[in-house]
Amino acid sequence: MAFLGAPSCDDYGNANGYTGKSFCGSLGYAKIDAEYADKVVLITDNLVPYPNVPASIEQNNVDYVVKVDAIGDPKGIASGATRYTKNPRELLIAQYAAEAIEASGYFVPGFSIQSGSGGASLAVARFLREKMIEKDIKASFALGGITGQFVEMQKEGLISKICDVQSFDLIAAKSIGENPDHYEISSSLYANPHNNGCISNKLDIVILSALEVDTDFNVNVITGSDGVIRGASGGHCDTAAGAKLSMIVCPLIRGRIPTVVKKVNTVITPGETVDVVVTDRGIAVNPLRKDLLEKFKKAKLPVCTIEELREKAEEITGKPKAIEYGDKIVGVVEYRDGTIIDVIKQVK
Repeated sequence: MAFLGAPSCDDYGNANGYTGKSFCGSLGYAKIDAEYADKVVLITDNLVPYPNVPASIEQNNVDYVVKVDAIGDPKGIASGATRYTKNPRELLIAQYAAEAIEASGYFVPGFSIQSGSGGASLAVARFLREKMIEKDIKASFALGGITGQFVEMQKEGLISKICDVQSFDLIAAKSIGENPDHYEISSSLYANPHNNGCISNKLDIVILSALEVDTDFNVNVITGSDGVIRGASGGHCDTAAGAKLSMIVCPLIRGRIPTVVKKVNTVITPGETVDVVVTDRGIAVNPLRKDLLEKFKKAKLPVCTIEELREKAEEITGKPKAIEYGDKIVGVVEYRDGTIIDVIKQVK
């Protein structure tokens, strides 16, 4: 069964996420739940006259509609644009990342981009905005979880289209119902490798975060330094595989724990799909991308090997004590093609 919150819904189950007091923007993930679940229950606090169109979820995929007083607390969504960092370390990472993108060869008129909602990722987009204005470069589309920052850049004429699978703040959530060039897309259209073509495969540049990166460029975004599951990975591995330039931005050290390690706790995004790792102490390029390494050296960027980054981190922190696991498997990591690439064991 799928129980789905619907900010606006009629009595037959036509629903969208961009009207009503609890508007949240794109229902990109819920659309697929509604399509595939055996039974679908829409829960709404805003029952409107039939037909509620355009509908993100259509009535032929809905079994029940339940009216309640409130489907959630709208304060849980960022009220303005997602935060702009003032952290000097995050700004340095973002500056390095923007300079690397500029030197990569993919920063050309009509490029496409996805950026995360973390402080450094958002700051990269800010630095790129300045470069886009300076060089009169406009992006063809922005993809993914969308922030108000991309909405503002679109209003400035810097981004032609926005493809939104998940609205990260209220500015983006409102825009999707007002702007015909701000499209709501399903998670399948976003990143499904088994359909006839997902938009992730059209990405030029993706900027992603990481909890850990290892010396084989494998990335962990699920389990923390204590081995405990933190949250979902979204389209991390999908966009890394699809984009021409997949870039990880992260501090070298986070909370006295090294981010660049010999082996990650959990492999979520395989190293062969990661091109560049940008930290505050240097930029590492995957040996598979010798073309990027040459371009970065020519641009005089602070390039080093991934092993050197690990050594720099351990010189400061020492080697953290290894996490002790039991035998019980509490999670299985399924890659985007359906193969199992790792397991998560219970921490002792």
